[in-house]
Amino acid sequence: MFNRNRIKDPLGDRVFMGINYLFLVLVLIVVAYPLLYIVSSSFSSSRAVTAGQIWLLPVDFNIKAYVSIFKSTQLMMGFYNTIIYTVVGTAINVILTVMLAYPLSRRTFYGRGAIIIFMMITMFFDGGLIPTYLLMKDLHLLDTRWAMWLPGALAVFQVIVARTFFQSSIPDELREAAEVDGCKDIRYLVSVVLPLSKPILAVMTLMYAVGHWNAYFDALIYLRSENLFPLQYVLRNLLILNAADPAMLANTSQQLRDQGFEQVLKYALIVVASIPILIMYPFVQRHFVKGVMVGSLKG
Repeated sequence: MFNRNRIKDPLGDRVFMGINYLFLVLVLIVVAYPLLYIVSSSFSSSRAVTAGQIWLLPVDFNIKAYVSIFKSTQLMMGFYNTIIYTVVGTAINVILTVMLAYPLSRRTFYGRGAIIIFMMITMFFDGGLIPTYLLMKDLHLLDTRWAMWLPGALAVFQVIVARTFFQSSIPDELREAAEVDGCKDIRYLVSVVLPLSKPILAVMTLMYAVGHWNAYFDALIYLRSENLFPLQYVLRNLLILNAADPAMLANTSQQLRDQGFEQVLKYALIVVASIPILIMYPFVQRHFVKGVMVGSLKG
């Protein structure tokens, strides 16, 4: 039943909340409008984009840019390579992070303090780009897929977050009960700890996957073969260097190119490159917030 005598919030609180809502709406507009503009431009005609007629919705709707993108062998190869780099690289990252974070979360693990200090040092100091390149060269990893996986195979920040999660969320009583039943450490980790650690696994998977999906600098340094280039490196060449794939322009007339078809193509490329991560996020969002909040607590 509706309570007619409900106490109203003080005027100051209502004004404060109104200002907060207004500020958040402005932030939403600032963040969302560029994304909406890019999507609308990608579905508009080159004439409308060149004339600056795009504001919110597409003008002269067409999908010629997307048709041209999916006919590009260069771009499709970049998609394929990036999927391989993301899936395999994320698996390597998560496995190594868990293998290091879990022992460090055990208070009985001898020498864990020294290992943590050593790890923290690497967050502030590294060997530099040239020594790393020479190391990769001596290991014969240049121009191979391993050059995209091994240099960043482990993130210290993720290890610390995962270790904190294991310490604060996995009760010691579970381990003691497992030891009484004769469960070894590896079996305990796989059968007990990991099923209870879905939030932190979701956080690590998302962060590592986004890093691999957006990576291009390692490809710029270590790769030379075009059949190994990831999607972001291909997009860099298309968006910054204007090195468009001839296959994407083969079926367009010179007049369309002159009217700005390449500009529409760039907008469509940005949309296509962003879709996989946008699709992935809703599936891990349920665990993401919990994993970040619990794993970020100091322990």
